[in-house]
Amino acid sequence: MKTIKKFAALLLALSLLFALSACGGKDSPNTPDDSADGHYTIGISQYGEHGSLDNCREGFLQGLAEEGIVEGENLTVDYQNAGFDDSIATQIGQSFSANDVDLMAAIATPSATACFAAAEDKDIPVIFTAITDPVGAKLDSGNITGTSDVLPVEGQLELIRKLQPNASTIGIVYTTSEANSVYSVGIYESLASKYAFTIETVGVTSQAEVTQAVDTLISKGVNCISNLTDNTVVGVLPAILEKTNDAGVPVYGSEIEQMKLGCVAGAGLDYIKLGIQTGKMAAKVLRGEAACQDLPYEIIENYDIYLNPTSLNAMGIAVPDEIAQAAIEV
Repeated sequence: MKTIKKFAALLLALSLLFALSACGGKDSPNTPDDSADGHYTIGISQYGEHGSLDNCREGFLQGLAEEGIVEGENLTVDYQNAGFDDSIATQIGQSFSANDVDLMAAIATPSATACFAAAEDKDIPVIFTAITDPVGAKLDSGNITGTSDVLPVEGQLELIRKLQPNASTIGIVYTTSEANSVYSVGIYESLASKYAFTIETVGVTSQAEVTQAVDTLISKGVNCISNLTDNTVVGVLPAILEKTNDAGVPVYGSEIEQMKLGCVAGAGLDYIKLGIQTGKMAAKVLRGEAACQDLPYEIIENYDIYLNPTSLNAMGIAVPDEIAQAAIEV
């Protein structure tokens, strides 16, 4: 009988030891601030490589660093690029979840949607950026927040009217499955008449269709094309510009990197600043100062006017003094 009691006591002690050991393991991803060594591991999922998304990532890490969370010191970053492939974006989100990262950072809507779906079971916080319409993408509630790059559409229409006073039709190529783009096209269409424009759109489903869509717009006689922050379209912007330059059709961009590639001008955001703003939000979540649910997504209200003098000259577009004095040349 004594032997049985001793064996039972031994089993009880082992059970308690195992329970205590389990409690001392990796903290819940929702409370990363409790990490014993103050070191964080985050996953960054970027939908694809182009200037604006790269700038978001650069700014995001800069924002974290300004808050004392520095890659290589107290931060480990698992950076993954989906190459504009939704299935790969899904795999990336799932890998971050399997690795129990402290936070997922998602750049562009498809990556944010994939990360949020993968993070829900473990309640890992997700911080997004470069999303035009978080509400339409259903990313405005739950353990997720971030920054929106909603376009200054009215500023763009006003700029085009001043640079091309006789223009009547603006062409837009957009991806039908990108909530950002569908939302932006709707804003263009609702405001166009205010500036005496008609909007001609062509929807695409893949990058392979983009240049053909541009040919369609050119054949319809559009006076210019306004490029969105559509990831599929921006990914082949150099090919678009080859066609439009040959046809003498100006292309207006939506952020500075598009003007650097050859768009004539644009009213747009600074994506480095957007990334910095996002990184500072992420720092609050990592340190446990706020939960995503306590941080409504944020929007940059101010925008800049960017001009590419070389492209403007090639198109024979004269810039009024009032615009030239206030704009940023690239």
